[in-house]
Amino acid sequence: MLPVRVPTPLPHGGRPDADRTPRGRSRWKAVLPPPGRWRRPLRELALVALLFAAYKLGRLLGAHHIQEAFANAGRLWDLERALRLPSEETLQDLLLELPSPAVVAANAYYKYVHFPATALFLVWTYVRRPWHYRWARTVLAVMTGVALAVHIAVPLAPPRMLSGLGFVDTGAVYGPGVYGPAHDAGMANQFAAMPSLHVGWAVFVAVSLILSCRTRWRWLWLAHPVATLGVVIGTANHYWLDGAVALVILAVVMLVLRPPERPRRKRARDRQEHPDAAAPGSGKSTAPQAPVAA
Repeated sequence: MLPVRVPTPLPHGGRPDADRTPRGRSRWKAVLPPPGRWRRPLRELALVALLFAAYKLGRLLGAHHIQEAFANAGRLWDLERALRLPSEETLQDLLLELPSPAVVAANAYYKYVHFPATALFLVWTYVRRPWHYRWARTVLAVMTGVALAVHIAVPLAPPRMLSGLGFVDTGAVYGPGVYGPAHDAGMANQFAAMPSLHVGWAVFVAVSLILSCRTRWRWLWLAHPVATLGVVIGTANHYWLDGAVALVILAVVMLVLRPPERPRRKRARDRQEHPDAAAPGSGKSTAPQAPVAA
């Protein structure tokens, strides 16, 4: 007897179950990412937003210690002279000798590059160097937290407020302005000069990019902290020791939180893109071999 295939009864309406799927659902499944794909980016975004809010709150906590901030500025100025550091006024005089657009550009660099450059660095690292991102984000957060503690403990008036020493508030005179009057805290703590997070963040961004990249041009990232240091001093927003203390904090944090090793597949790709001579001890010689007689 030949086997007989019994047809599956059709549901009500005479259409198979596969045809009852709402039209376009499979199309949306192909377009939309998996539900869990956005959890980590959203979590990281929320974490960065929380750190930024804590940063602003921490700066505002020390924004009203005006007398103490000016007293600390006088002590720091005397300490720098005792250490025979060059006067910040000398660098500002060099900046003011340039055409006015150069001074405006320096003020714009101070105002507009600090946060956007760091944010773009975090986004780029998250997308292109995920194995490096978590370490970079953690180091940046810890360094900022330590700096905020110093801001609260040691309020410090910036050089631009010391007009009696010959400094010029280039932001107020040439624009674009960054801060208001000294007595108006606004949304920023004007007495948080020590340490300089402008310098600390810029140096870390450059160092982190140098560690995570392998291109020969990666050393050009050092231009960012060099330009930042010249700008914060030339515009009279920071002292030399502000930058030095920021570098000490960064160095200590990086000694405690060591950078991650490059993944093995990344190292293999680097060797393919930048082939070198045979590794020592491999037993392989790169010297040409003499032909063997037949």
